[in-house]
Amino acid sequence: MSDATDLILPLDAWHRARGARMVGFAGYDMPIQYEGIIAEHLWTRQSAGLFDVSHMGQLILSGDEAEAGLETLLPADLSILKEGRLRYSLLLNGEAGIVDDLMVTRRTDHFYMVVNGATKQGDIAYLRENLPSGVALDHMADQALLALQGPQAAETLSRLAPGVEGLGFMTGGSFEVGGVPAWISRSGYTGEDGFEISIAAGAAVQVAELIASQEEVKPIGLGARDSLRLEAGLPLYGHDLDEHVTPIEADLGFAISKRRRSEGGFAGWPRIERELANGPIRRRVGLLVDGRQPVREGAMVVDGEGNEVGKVTSGGFSPSLQAPIAMAFVPAALAEPGATVTLAQRGKLFEAKVAAMPFVPHRYHRKGAGQ
Repeated sequence: MSDATDLILPLDAWHRARGARMVGFAGYDMPIQYEGIIAEHLWTRQSAGLFDVSHMGQLILSGDEAEAGLETLLPADLSILKEGRLRYSLLLNGEAGIVDDLMVTRRTDHFYMVVNGATKQGDIAYLRENLPSGVALDHMADQALLALQGPQAAETLSRLAPGVEGLGFMTGGSFEVGGVPAWISRSGYTGEDGFEISIAAGAAVQVAELIASQEEVKPIGLGARDSLRLEAGLPLYGHDLDEHVTPIEADLGFAISKRRRSEGGFAGWPRIERELANGPIRRRVGLLVDGRQPVREGAMVVDGEGNEVGKVTSGGFSPSLQAPIAMAFVPAALAEPGATVTLAQRGKLFEAKVAAMPFVPHRYHRKGAGQ
C-alpha cells in the first residue's frame, strides 16, 4: 500500500476494477501490472498501451521573468522554443547535480512543465526558492495525465481526438477527446510513438474508458513502463539520475543547448564546462549481459582484483531482445561500446559488454518536429 493515504489517483478504482495489482509509488497506490509485465510490454511494442501517469507533477510557470528565471536553473535555450514545442531538460543544482529531469513546453504566455511524481514537491519548493519573485508557479493538482504509447497510438487516438495525427514528435496542442478538453503532446517515455494527454481529473475515467475501449488498446502498468524505458535507453530519476550525477556523466549532454554551452549562466555551469572540455570521470552506459540471468540495480562493476569501480543503476530482462540488459556508471575508460566489464551480484560474477543505447530503436514520429 502507499505511504500517504491522502494521495489517490483519479483512476484508482478504475485500475482495481480491471484487476490491477497495486503497489505504493510516489505516495500513491499505482498499478504495476494487469495481466503480466512481459505481455503488457510486448503489447505496447506491437499495438497501443494506455498508462496512467497522473502521479507526475504538472506545473504552469508564468510572468515576464519566467523565461530568464528558468534559464538560470535549466540548461535549455528557451528563447528559441516555439509555441507548442516541448523540450527535455534538467533541473540543476549549484554543483551541476540533477534535481530532476522534466519536459518543458511553451504554451501561449506561460511554460508548462511535467516533472517526476516522486520529486514534484521538492521540485516545486526548489523552483519557488530560486526563481524571481515575479514568476508565478501553479501546481495543477486537479489535472490527470495519461500516456498512450505504441505503433497504433496515432491511429487509435485520432478517432477520438481528430487532428492529433498531425502533431510531430515533441509538439503539442489543445484538442478534445470525446468532447473533453485536453492538452495533448506527441511524446512519451517508452521509445515508441505516442501521446501524453492532460485532462481534468474529474474527466479521467471518461477519457480512459473511451481510449481503452478501442480494440488496439490495453491498460499497461508501471512494470512494463520500466522495462520499455530501459530498452529505450531512457534514464529513470532516483535510479540512473540523482543530485550527485551531472548531465555529462549521465550522457545527457544533448540537453545542454548550443547557446548555453557557449554562454553558460545556469546552475552548475563551472563543473559542466570542465566536463565538456575534459570529459567526466565516469559515464552512464548500456550493458548487454552474458547469459540469461538479469543483473539488478545495485550490482557492482568490478576490476580484475574485485574492487568496485562502478555500479548498475537499472537492470532487467529485455522482453524484446530476450536477453538481460542494464545501465551502469563505469569509469570513462570503459565507456566505449564493445568494452568488456565484470559485474558482481550476490557473490556471482557476470560478464557484460558496453552497448550503444537505445537497445531497441526509437520509433518516434519526427515529421514536422522542428525545435
